[in-house]
Amino acid sequence: MRALIAILVLVFILLQFKLWFGAGGFRDVARLEQRVTEQARRNEELMQLNNELEAEVDDLRVRLDAVEERARSELGLIKQDEEFYQVVPPPPDGGN
Repeated sequence: MRALIAILVLVFILLQFKLWFGAGGFRDVARLEQRVTEQARRNEELMQLNNELEAEVDDLRVRLDAVEERARSELGLIKQDEEFYQVVPPPPDGGN
């Protein structure tokens, strides 16, 4: 009878060990929950970025002046018959 109880206690301890520390145990579940939370946060950030980019694409499709504004600011383009002036700041005083 004592041997049976000892075996049952040993099996119980081994099962508890597997439950807490083994593959698929509480530690793994906690790690996976943390990863799911982090991924959900990242997905939300990417969704926001996608929405912003989609709004910008829609704006560029609809408004010609938005395309012109980007061409001017990002590419430095000017219209025909316009003059371009570049203002260069004076060099810093060299201690003179």
